[in-house]
Amino acid sequence: MAKRALVLGSGGPIGIAWQAGLLAGLAESGVDLADADFIVGTSAGSFVGAQIAMGKEPGALAESIVSVGLSASGSSLEPDFTPFIDKMAEALSGKRRARDVRSEIGKWALESQTISEEMFVALVGQLFDELVHDKWPQRNYASTAVDALSGEFVVWNKEAGAGIKRAVASSCSVPGLFPPITINGRRYMDGGTRSATNADLAQGYDAVVVVAVSGAAGDPKMAEQFRKQLDKELATLRERGTKVELIAPNAVSVEAFGVNLMDTGRSAGAAQAGLAEGRAQAASLRAVWLGAKSRSVSARGSRTSPRTGISNGYSSGTDLRADRVHSWASRASDR
Repeated sequence: MAKRALVLGSGGPIGIAWQAGLLAGLAESGVDLADADFIVGTSAGSFVGAQIAMGKEPGALAESIVSVGLSASGSSLEPDFTPFIDKMAEALSGKRRARDVRSEIGKWALESQTISEEMFVALVGQLFDELVHDKWPQRNYASTAVDALSGEFVVWNKEAGAGIKRAVASSCSVPGLFPPITINGRRYMDGGTRSATNADLAQGYDAVVVVAVSGAAGDPKMAEQFRKQLDKELATLRERGTKVELIAPNAVSVEAFGVNLMDTGRSAGAAQAGLAEGRAQAASLRAVWLGAKSRSVSARGSRTSPRTGISNGYSSGTDLRADRVHSWASRASDR
């Protein structure tokens, strides 16, 4: 029976705002990507994925991230990402084992001057302030991270023993910018150090929508590396018979982002651009997404992901309204 997965990639606060607008625009047009059998997020996508898995409206997500305003680092100077960029290129080159290179990135991350781990977790926690307990969503959701010491790639899910706040914080812990996060005695950093999307985790699903920001925007050298990695992941999915739809920022959205995906001052414009792009993309996605739904609805009661082992007995049909994007973006643009 047909199954659907949603993959949400990295992209900083700008990516969160854009993805929120995108999902709102799609839902407004009758294509609700939150109604997936499996949602997996990396970095910015881990935050968006967790929120929609808990039923939060996409239009409210951008408002949340901007109102908190994550501080970039503990230093008054802009971090030098040259070591990170060079190591990422080396990891993707295949000349050395990627895990070994990631462990070197992790060592650099652990030594970098950033805000404290406690402060970063608290900031991320504010974005989940509606949670009484730090519990994992009941829906089939996972986020990604990398062990900062060993370079091992990990997938956080309901059975992994991590609270949702620390799991998301670890996935969003950009090396050199934010501190690696302690979970069960280990320190973890951004899942994007393995891949900006980690779309290969959606293997085994019939229809997959991949939302990728980092390969289309941000540092040009990094974007090129992310695109190459994404191309490999998409090719792997398609070779195994999966119908894959890729959504990436168009030229208007990229212009709205500016050059720095961490610049929260541009989040309002990013959300508006995402909203418009979501409306424009809805027609092309409708047949694939809703067609897969009609074939899988009878099996939605209780399904287990072959990759994560998460049971997702949940009711479908999250109300994702676009009006929050309209009203919030208008207010934020005046600040």
